[in-house]
Amino acid sequence: MVTPERHEIVERELAIHRVVDHRPSREQIDAFLAEHEFPLNEGSYTTFVYRGPAEAVYLGHWIFGLPSSQLFKHVEGTDLWYLVMELPPDSRIEYKLQRAHHGKIDWLLDPLNPHKASDPFGENSVCHTTGYEIPDWAQPDPDARPGTLKEMTFESEALGGNRQVVLYLPARFRPTRRYPLLVVHDGPEYLRYSGMKTVLDNLSTRLEIPGLIVALTQPEKRLNEYANHEPHARYLTEELVPFLESEFPISKAPRHRALMGASFGAVAALTTAWRYPGFYGRLLLQSGSFAFSDIGDHQKGPAFDPVVEFMNAYREEPKAVSEKVFVSCGTYEANIYENRSIVPFLQKTGMEIRYVEARDGHNWENWRDRMREGLSWLFPGPLWMVYE
Repeated sequence: MVTPERHEIVERELAIHRVVDHRPSREQIDAFLAEHEFPLNEGSYTTFVYRGPAEAVYLGHWIFGLPSSQLFKHVEGTDLWYLVMELPPDSRIEYKLQRAHHGKIDWLLDPLNPHKASDPFGENSVCHTTGYEIPDWAQPDPDARPGTLKEMTFESEALGGNRQVVLYLPARFRPTRRYPLLVVHDGPEYLRYSGMKTVLDNLSTRLEIPGLIVALTQPEKRLNEYANHEPHARYLTEELVPFLESEFPISKAPRHRALMGASFGAVAALTTAWRYPGFYGRLLLQSGSFAFSDIGDHQKGPAFDPVVEFMNAYREEPKAVSEKVFVSCGTYEANIYENRSIVPFLQKTGMEIRYVEARDGHNWENWRDRMREGLSWLFPGPLWMVYE
C-alpha cells in the first residue's frame, strides 16, 4: 500500500526525471543545477543531488532513528544522482555524501551546498529545511560592542597541574560594577564552533543579558574529569571561582553564578553543582550525556560507568542543586530520551526548570542556537549588574 506521504515522494522523484528529461544532455543538467539551490527544499520535502562518476551514492547523516545511510537514485544515462526525503520544517541537519567509486567509499562534503559547519573532527555539510534561519544574534554585528578575551594559566592543586582558562570580559568593563559569572566547560570549543564571543557581544549590546564575566575552561582528560569527578568539582568551586572573585568585580550571590556545558560537559556541570548544592544558582545544560542503566544507549563504554552510577542514584534521590536550570536537546540526537527523562526528576526537587527541544543534532551550532533563550532566561536583562 502506498501512503499519501510516500505517493508525494514518488511524484517528486518523477518530477525530477521530467525536469532533467530522460537521458538529458549535459547542457540540460547544467541548466537544472544552475536554476536551483541544493539541497532543494519544497515544503516538507528536501531533495539532495550529486553529480559525478560513482557506482552508488549515499547520504550519511546524523538523524537518530533513521538508517544512517540513505541510497540516492541514479538518473539513467547521466552522472546525476538524487534523494528525496521528507524532513520537518525548521530542521537543521549535518551530513556528508558517501560515494562508492572504484571499489572504495569516500566521504565527501556536498559540492552543491555552500553551507558548512565545523567541529573538532572536521567539517560537515549543513541542510537547512524550510523555516530554519541562522539567528541574526549569532552572526557578527558591526554595531555590537565587543568584549575582550584574556588567556590565563591557573595552577590547580585539586587537579595536580596547570589548567588553561580564557576569560571573557564584557564591553565597557568597569571595576566599580559587580558582574555575574558564567563558568563554561569546553570553552575554547564554544568559542570556535559556536561563536560564543559573537553571541555574548550581541546579546549584551541588545540588552537581552547583562554584561557577564565568562570563564571558558578546558580539561586535559575530558572523559575522566567530566564524569562525576570530585577533583574537577573542587577545582572549579574551591579554586577557580574564589580566585576569579578575588581578582575581578564578580558578585558572590549564587543567583549571579552559573555553570554551563554540552554533552559530557553538561554532566560535569550537573555533578559539580550536586557536590556543591546552592553554590551555583544557575545551570545551563545542553544535550547532556545523562546515561541511565535502562534508558538510551547502554553500550557507550566504561567511561560512562561513573555517569550511569550517578544518574541512577540521582533518579532515586533527586535533590535541588541550583535555583534555575535550563536544559536543551535536539530531537535528532541519540540521547534525546535521557534528556527528556531527567526533566521530571529535576522538577521534583522544586528547582525552576525550562526544557527546550529543537530539530537538530548533537553539534555545536545546535548549542549555539539555544544560547539566547538559555542565557536570557537565566540572566534576564541588564539590571542584574549590581553597582557599588
